[in-house]
Amino acid sequence: MAYDVTFIPGDGTGPELAEATRRVLEATGVQFNWDRHEAGIDEYEKHGNPFPEETLESLKRNGIGIKGPTTTPVGSGFRSVNVLLRKELDLYACVRPCKAYEGVRTRFPETDLVVVRENTEDLYAGIEFERGTAANAQLRGALGELGASVREDAGISIKPISEFGSERIVRAAFDYAVTHGRAKVTAAHKANIMKFSDGLFLDVARRVAEDYPQIEFEDRIIDNLCNQLVTRPDEYEVIVLPNLYGDIVSDLCAGMIGGLGLAGGANIGTEAAVFEATHGSAPKYAGKNRMNPTALILSGIYMLEHLGEAEAAQRVEQALAAVIRAGDKVTYDLKPTRTDPTAVGTSDFADAVIEEMNA
Repeated sequence: MAYDVTFIPGDGTGPELAEATRRVLEATGVQFNWDRHEAGIDEYEKHGNPFPEETLESLKRNGIGIKGPTTTPVGSGFRSVNVLLRKELDLYACVRPCKAYEGVRTRFPETDLVVVRENTEDLYAGIEFERGTAANAQLRGALGELGASVREDAGISIKPISEFGSERIVRAAFDYAVTHGRAKVTAAHKANIMKFSDGLFLDVARRVAEDYPQIEFEDRIIDNLCNQLVTRPDEYEVIVLPNLYGDIVSDLCAGMIGGLGLAGGANIGTEAAVFEATHGSAPKYAGKNRMNPTALILSGIYMLEHLGEAEAAQRVEQALAAVIRAGDKVTYDLKPTRTDPTAVGTSDFADAVIEEMNA
């Protein structure tokens, strides 16, 4: 059986990373029908839309996709394609395993944890009121009537956290722990300060935890969690967080395992799942065959697991780990120095993983 998968190359270095990943996935022997569609800044510059309707329809039709990195302009332009995807397809769970591989320089070689981030609510819901606008003035007036004073020159963002959104992301974290043999789930929050948003998240997490008596549960205030992650990361297994904290902590954990080039991710919803690297598109390196494809290959591994192809996923991860451990056919960022002349390119790295799988 061949799987119908929406294939989004992305922009910047995305297309070459996506191509390397495609070749590795096909080398497993699993059959795919790649339904290629575009998204990102290149598509925006050509047609004025970073995320064409046909791309969205393909994902809705296939229910699964793999996506190369896309560029989001800083401060202006269109909103993140990733944020748009998550909202349109209700991809409420962002799952980002962070595992240190032998051969990677890191001060945290014992790290092996999973960040489960809520994807649709919190400050990333996009409910914002620009400084100086009539809508901003109206909101400030309403808040003033409720006794909450906001400066006239302030921009305002709203932070919604619902019982519904909190319950389904916490259940996703516990379900992941059950299916992947993890013993503990930690809920992170700032409920001591934001009692009616983070406090609600924590209350729901404690209630949901009662349905999983076989899994240990604890909670941590977010700043304390960050401190403990870099002092004793081995104490954490699955961490579930609201959207903004999850974004920050997942990048922190990526740094602990050697960088974003080693951090894959999955965005899971009830109707669709999209797999993508955690890092950006690095447009200055586009077309130079230089970037590390590990993060997107890892995302491909998570896609194989999602499809029920556990044996193929295991073979890819074992081959990837062996290539990284050997260290002779890796990209510049995995070498002892970034100027190491023995570093290989993106496509050569993929070749090495394929060769290891077939050994």
